[in-house]
Amino acid sequence: MKGLTELLKGVLEGIVLQKIAKGETYGYEITNYLVDLGFEDIVEGTVYTVLLRLEKKGLLIVEKRKSELGPPRKFYTLNAAGHAYLKEFWEKWNFLEERLRELKGEN
Repeated sequence: MKGLTELLKGVLEGIVLQKIAKGETYGYEITNYLVDLGFEDIVEGTVYTVLLRLEKKGLLIVEKRKSELGPPRKFYTLNAAGHAYLKEFWEKWNFLEERLRELKGEN
């Protein structure tokens, strides 16, 4: 869906962490995954910015490997802190979802 950029800013870290939690991956693959999910406005640069932020927060294990198609590629997996952060993200998301459903009159 288009026009989600502003809403995604607050949750993109959690979405990216959830993808990484499913198994080792790299930036381009994450971007394609998001586009396939319907997040058409997501560009590769945005994903790499999020990955860098997550890396600086100490939530990822990063391994550089040679690539036959160009420069070395970074592969990402979650470390213990990343798993804890993701768990907290989903707890916050569930709280927010419940409040929004109440607001909408669905609960």
